[in-house]
Amino acid sequence: MKAEVLYRSQCILGEGPIWHAERKSCFWVDIEKGILYEYSWLNKNTKFWSFDYKLSLVIQGRNNQLILGLNGGIARFDLESENLEWLLDIETETVDNRCNDGSCDRSGRLWIGTMQMHFKKGAGSLYCIDKDLTIKKKLDKVSISNGIAWSLDGKRLYFIDSPTQVVQSFIFEEETGDISFEKDAIQIPEQMGTADGMTIDEEGMLWIAHWGGFGVHRWNPVNGELLEKIEIPVPHVTSCTFAGEDLDYLIITTARGDLNEVELKKYPESGNVFYLKTKVRGTKSNTCIF
Repeated sequence: MKAEVLYRSQCILGEGPIWHAERKSCFWVDIEKGILYEYSWLNKNTKFWSFDYKLSLVIQGRNNQLILGLNGGIARFDLESENLEWLLDIETETVDNRCNDGSCDRSGRLWIGTMQMHFKKGAGSLYCIDKDLTIKKKLDKVSISNGIAWSLDGKRLYFIDSPTQVVQSFIFEEETGDISFEKDAIQIPEQMGTADGMTIDEEGMLWIAHWGGFGVHRWNPVNGELLEKIEIPVPHVTSCTFAGEDLDYLIITTARGDLNEVELKKYPESGNVFYLKTKVRGTKSNTCIF
């Protein structure tokens, strides 16, 4: 299957797509430019907001609010007033670190990872933030914290630290948020690129964007088997999510920032957002509770 261009955003580092069911729109970010995009599924119009931060994450919050991951912490953004309210500092003592990917569990807690902006090995962590904004470090010595998803029964957390080339499976205690390492569920061969963002479908299969791999790959986290590949005509594919009223479209973000002039001429659609209709549906995203 091949995807088509949804919107020519030409992102330096497009990331973090989400489907907002109430607004019937997709959001995504350009981390390096600090831009938040909203694409209306109904009228095909696109809005954007610019911030004076690196903007790595957008999560649906309560009412008309979004939770944003920024370098230095998280903030609440009101889509009506356009007011940005800072909520919590994260690793502000480490100037070169920033937030990266994240997701919410079914209890509404936010899981968010950090990384060092010059990709220093083991300089990041994975955190869980509860409804009262208490923050707990769940993993340390993380290099590039990326995709997070939960199994359909909520008993496992899947996590990607990109340079490791694996998707880790953790036993997840929903009531407490405790995790314990179970196994490396998926091994990504280096010639297929590096695992980046991911989402899960209604059959419990993981759809993973492969940086340097020209596509999104569908993997079985139970046996580690590769099931199919969605071809994208650009090398750096960053993340994906299911969208549409029936969650039967896949929205895919990409990046152009790591490509030289020759490569950009060869892959001019780099940085754009792609989409395609899928045979399987996705699962509804969880809403952040603070």
